[in-house]
Amino acid sequence: MPFLPTRLAIPLLALLPVTTVAAPPASLSFTHNDWEIACDNTRTCRAAGYQRDGDEPPVSVLLTREAGPGKPVKGQVMLGSYDDQAAAPKTDLLLRIGEQDLGKVALAKGELQGDLSSAQVDALLAALRRDSAIAFVAGGLRWKLSDQGASTVLLKMDEFQGRLGTPGALVRKGDGDESKVLPALPVPVVVVPKQPATTAADLALAGDAALRRAVLATVKEDDCAPPKADGEGDDDDEEGTLGVQRLSAGKLLVSLQCWMAAYNEGSGYWVVDDKPPYAATLVTTMASDYTNGQISSAQKGRGLGDCWSTNSWSWNGQAFLHTAAATTGQCKLVAAGGAWELPTLVTTVKQP
Repeated sequence: MPFLPTRLAIPLLALLPVTTVAAPPASLSFTHNDWEIACDNTRTCRAAGYQRDGDEPPVSVLLTREAGPGKPVKGQVMLGSYDDQAAAPKTDLLLRIGEQDLGKVALAKGELQGDLSSAQVDALLAALRRDSAIAFVAGGLRWKLSDQGASTVLLKMDEFQGRLGTPGALVRKGDGDESKVLPALPVPVVVVPKQPATTAADLALAGDAALRRAVLATVKEDDCAPPKADGEGDDDDEEGTLGVQRLSAGKLLVSLQCWMAAYNEGSGYWVVDDKPPYAATLVTTMASDYTNGQISSAQKGRGLGDCWSTNSWSWNGQAFLHTAAATTGQCKLVAAGGAWELPTLVTTVKQP
């Protein structure tokens, strides 16, 4: 092939694809078999494992690792307590891997949750990378922890924290430079200003048909189908009434119950101008409550209430920012209200 003159080579080079390095994800949520992982926006990761389906009594282990070089893995165990019949072991609780006892687990007296020692965490991590029989035993009781899915989840933790191929990796170790592991990120801070008092004129807007139309115009009917404001066809018209609260000199917060299911319900919240045409901006249709500048949502994963998802949004004087997101882990009957808090978004919220 003849040599291309410079005046032709430059345009051709401009057409070549440009390789870019993707930015690390801001958070991670992943489940595989009996294990799951949640990594938040500070790069802290939490991996939780459970018993296999059908095994009793239930149990869960939480492995937490902060981001940054040389950070250790911390471990906790929770014995199942959902049915209110569980009692703290009357004898020492031991960690047993195969036929080997790894010592007592530090349970406080009368408690069903305790911390694992660093030696127990190391032994547990080694066992989770292979096919192992892992159990917590006390007297004749045996809480069996599944290893199904653990290796995949721990590999995800290494990948998210930038540890692949380093001595500190949990699964795929190597001799890479530990100092280049991704650092921890700071927790964002949101300051909530003091809201002015809601006036009688503000409250009177609850009956404004134009305001109601403005907020409902921002959502699909499937996402928000409240009862009619006049209660037509309903025994109680309160659920169809707008709630109005003052946020700032020119902004209001409007709420409306949007839906109700077998074991969950959700309200919509909008930021609106305090004068027509209102310019409504939707925050969420999954809300459970509003207090002092914070909208919160708590939704059951199923009717038994052993698993939940939670979110919150905080007013910074201009808009509501998403400031928290978490689940309580898999629906495994470990505890009423869920076993752990597994956040993917954390924020320090400063209220007046």
